[in-house]
Amino acid sequence: MTEPEKTIEQRGLYYEEFEVGTRYLHRPGRTVTEADNVAFTTMTMNTQALHLDAAWSATQPFGQRLVNSMFTLATLVGSSVAQLTQGTLVANLGFSEVTFPAPLFHGDTLYSETVVDDKRLSSSRPGQGIVTLRHTARNQDGVIVATAVRSALVWCADAAR
Repeated sequence: MTEPEKTIEQRGLYYEEFEVGTRYLHRPGRTVTEADNVAFTTMTMNTQALHLDAAWSATQPFGQRLVNSMFTLATLVGSSVAQLTQGTLVANLGFSEVTFPAPLFHGDTLYSETVVDDKRLSSSRPGQGIVTLRHTARNQDGVIVATAVRSALVWCADAAR
């Protein structure tokens, strides 16, 4: 067997590859199960009955349990990693403008996308840049269920090698 002529390593984008205004669709979507919600909720010690108690939640305004919003946020951001920051991220610097305008329920499928809002070279960390990413999650009907703006510190291509 001969060696392949070309090798490609899956990775995220280096600072130079991010373009302001570009939209990335992260696929496939993620159908959220009851097990996902209960496991995440209990692992994070969140005792909120809206996530755990089906009978009580049936008496509340949405009539059923809600998917833990922190699971929704983590899945929204996590779905972007392979395409945007896998192996090129230095650190997450922070999140702002986090919203949950509509609930996510068991059995819903979460689809996410990211728009590059801004980028600049770091003034204190040579070879690294700060990218501002606007994440949006929609359910299978296109209803926005979460948004977040994330500041990420990423490697410049030459510095990462």
